[in-house]
Amino acid sequence: MGEQPLFSMKAHVFQIDPDTKRNWIPASKHAVTVSFFYDAGRSVYRIISVGGTKAIINSTITPNMTFTKTSQKFGQWADSRANTVYGLGFATEQQLQQFSEQFKDFKEAARLVRDKSQEKFELLSPGLNISAPQLSQALSMDRQSPPLLGVNGSSEDKLFRSKSADMEQSMEKEQMRKMLSEGSICERNSEAELFSLRDSNAKLVAALQDANSSIEHWKTQLAEYQEETDRLREQVADLEAQSGVSASTETGNEELTQSVAEMEALIKAKDEEIKTLRGKKPDFGELEKEREEAIQRMQDLEVKNSELEKRVQAVESDLASSQDARNRAEIAMQKVIETLDVKIFDLSDLRQNLAKLLDN
Repeated sequence: MGEQPLFSMKAHVFQIDPDTKRNWIPASKHAVTVSFFYDAGRSVYRIISVGGTKAIINSTITPNMTFTKTSQKFGQWADSRANTVYGLGFATEQQLQQFSEQFKDFKEAARLVRDKSQEKFELLSPGLNISAPQLSQALSMDRQSPPLLGVNGSSEDKLFRSKSADMEQSMEKEQMRKMLSEGSICERNSEAELFSLRDSNAKLVAALQDANSSIEHWKTQLAEYQEETDRLREQVADLEAQSGVSASTETGNEELTQSVAEMEALIKAKDEEIKTLRGKKPDFGELEKEREEAIQRMQDLEVKNSELEKRVQAVESDLASSQDARNRAEIAMQKVIETLDVKIFDLSDLRQNLAKLLDN
């Protein structure tokens, strides 16, 4: 009948870098549809996603697979048959939780399919009283519909389990189990490869940690060498300074003698300036008097300024009161004008009435 879609959801698809086994490589530029399918022909569950014209996910679900949520919106699972690790990024945490639950349900369904296939192989034993048409009919019914997950199981599960319980003592059952174990050699080899890859990854991580510790040790030694180099440079500078002192002693004495002579000349010049200032001492008294007079004049001006400010305030208050009086007068004048208008209207009306009386 072909594959039947069971569940779909939008997500960003990633694949692990085959070289580093650590970095993620985007398999799609935007969110694509990721769907769970049931292949009735092979009785397997698969996760399929198509980007453009190619399939970016084609993973068959096995009972050994585990979907791991690595963050609030990201999850991953390893596919040993495809030799890769798939990663899905969802828009919300609820979508990730829903996908994880569906993965667990279909994983359990895959486990039931495997158990049923084992039990059906056991039914092929000659010790069973089941006819070939009945067995083929049961196989065709199982392929057409995916197994239902329940607590007690379906009626077919109960039938197969009861018959398998009757066969526990038969030697042919053991032979069939050996055949099944031999049939799953490929899957075991894939799991062994996955375990070896994990072991190699752990070894690489340990080697990286050792390299990091060695780098830290080298950094410490480099810092110590730099400190030792700085200390040696300081010693060399001190030695050069000491050797330079003995060489420049004579020149220093000459410079000191010249500096003393310059200081003596400067002292003489300062003494002359002091004498000149002492001779001008009376002039300072006159300047002090002029300063006091200027202060007095400034105080007088401040008093006059305050008086002028008071006058200005009084004039402003008078102006405000006159403005109020003018406003009141204008209001009264307006009322008088309105009254005169009414009177004039009345007189005009009276004149018209008198004129009508005269005409009559």
